Amino acid sequence: MPAHPFLRGPYPRAYAHRGWHLGELAGMENSLSALRRAVTEGYRYLETDVQATRDGVPIVLHDPTLDRTTDSRGVVAELGWHQVRRARIGGRESVCRLADLLEELPTALLNVDVKADSAVGPVLELLRWTGAWDRVCLASFSESRLRRLRRGAGPRLLTSMGTASIVALRVRSLLPWLPLHLLLPLGAHLAQVPLRRGPLPVVDPALLRHARRRGIEVHVWTVDDPGAMGVLFDAGVDGLVTDRPDLLRDVLVRRGSWPGAGQ
Repeated sequence: MPAHPFLRGPYPRAYAHRGWHLGELAGMENSLSALRRAVTEGYRYLETDVQATRDGVPIVLHDPTLDRTTDSRGVVAELGWHQVRRARIGGRESVCRLADLLEELPTALLNVDVKADSAVGPVLELLRWTGAWDRVCLASFSESRLRRLRRGAGPRLLTSMGTASIVALRVRSLLPWLPLHLLLPLGAHLAQVPLRRGPLPVVDPALLRHARRRGIEVHVWTVDDPGAMGVLFDAGVDGLVTDRPDLLRDVLVRRGSWPGAGQ
């Protein structure tokens, strides 16, 4: 089966987590400026998040409220877009709609964490309207939300695994005789996982070997230490998500694996 177009981008996958919110863009996570800067710095893969307003507008925001990252307050799902658009990220820039992000950064490959059930329909409607299926991977911790996304979009949509599927993959890597394969979604190609869950390691050689046998890429979040980045790439992980895209780029440049801008 040919790879989904999302997976034809630079390898290993290097994700700028919520954009390039460093230096003068500190405090500007998930702003269009931070996401645009990441692309300008050479990143093709961006990791971001989506909530939906009361009137069904998908917006690029991690939290269910405006309180932490903007100069406004309120629950996004209880506010109309005409209210949310007045909020300023870091007190400086309007909240970005997912439609704006797709239009403004046409070469970017977006890993979008769908943060709320109310965002499922609006996100799928936007992808149908824009035809941006090849540029997007949808993610969620929620298995039920992922099932709704897959049912609504069909095989043209790429998704990562939810929490239960990742647990099943991990357990099966350690106990391959267990019949846990039925818990893994058909066509699953991405396991996006933390390095550890509490004191327990998630990523180890057994997981990586098992994932590779199943044709599943393993992407690890959120890794900000250059030493850990190198160790993980040496171990065979397929991608990293980072809040320090400057350091990840340096690591990949030293390894001869940085694709550079425009590729």
